[in-house]
Amino acid sequence: MTHRKVIVFDSKSYDEKTFKAALKHLNGQDKIHFTFLESKLTEETVDEAHGYDAICVFVNDVVNENVIEQLHKTCDTVKIIALRSAGFNNVHLETAEKYEIKVCRVPRYSPYAVAEHSVALLLSLNRNMHHAFFRTKQHNFSLDGLVGIDLFGKTVGIIGTGGIGICAINIFLGFGCRVLAYDIYPNENAAKEKGFVYTTMDELLQQSDVVSIYAPLLDSTYHLINKEALDKMKHGAMLINTSRGGLVDSKALVECLKSGKLRGAALDVYENEKQYFFNDYSQQVMEDDTLARLISMPNTIVTSHQAFLTEEALRNIAEATVQSLIDFFDGKPLNENNEVKAPPKK
Repeated sequence: MTHRKVIVFDSKSYDEKTFKAALKHLNGQDKIHFTFLESKLTEETVDEAHGYDAICVFVNDVVNENVIEQLHKTCDTVKIIALRSAGFNNVHLETAEKYEIKVCRVPRYSPYAVAEHSVALLLSLNRNMHHAFFRTKQHNFSLDGLVGIDLFGKTVGIIGTGGIGICAINIFLGFGCRVLAYDIYPNENAAKEKGFVYTTMDELLQQSDVVSIYAPLLDSTYHLINKEALDKMKHGAMLINTSRGGLVDSKALVECLKSGKLRGAALDVYENEKQYFFNDYSQQVMEDDTLARLISMPNTIVTSHQAFLTEEALRNIAEATVQSLIDFFDGKPLNENNEVKAPPKK
């Protein structure tokens, strides 16, 4: 089999390391050659894919209708788009289907990684670790302003009970929390087995001391947490989001935090993150006033979409992606769990 060429956009050093290891592990070194680019896929960079057989993209790469149109016109050897993520909201699936370009993803790379990061954010926010860390670095050992709450016995609301949501539920139940859940496809068997309760979104928001989001970003979930939802949350509650930035109306969240209603918010994602996340802007003035405000508030923590970033998750992402590419180039059908198709036309 001749080498198939795959160009990897928005890649970091850890991507190159794990993908090369996956090629070796799956005996794909004689089948696929990867080229790693730091630049994101955009309408300006899509021509870099000319002469390649596949492109591999991440969450903030632009794979919209225009990019896929351009891909078809100038890089027509590309027949598959491989996502290094579970989410696929950045891909215009209908246009990919129109030009018979396959799309695959990694649906379950490590639900533990994301769930654990969400809990780490909550614990840090609640016990003011972000302040305590810098205080002791300056030999300031005062405790004023560092008071948190016990999580034991508190009510935690979980929005989205897929693999990641269930992992988070297990952790919070282990803390001794009461867990409420909301999902349009409730897993009643899991609820009965583990001891959590499904409820309405309104009741979850009104009763929860912590609201943590594990839902996909779809047209129907865009700004799921908006001003109206924030108004329904308990006074003193905490909001955690490690899913997709567009699930939360960031400007509404800023206003809610300014009002003092919430105890705090911890975010690993931001709805306009693609301009900033994964890059170093420490020597530049931030033009996004909303993000700058969220970062600067004393009762917020913002991390740069790193919830997935564990050794195990990176290995699983690389191996699942490489296996999908090998299968595709060998003429085999893609794993039905990994392939992403456009929704049926109504």
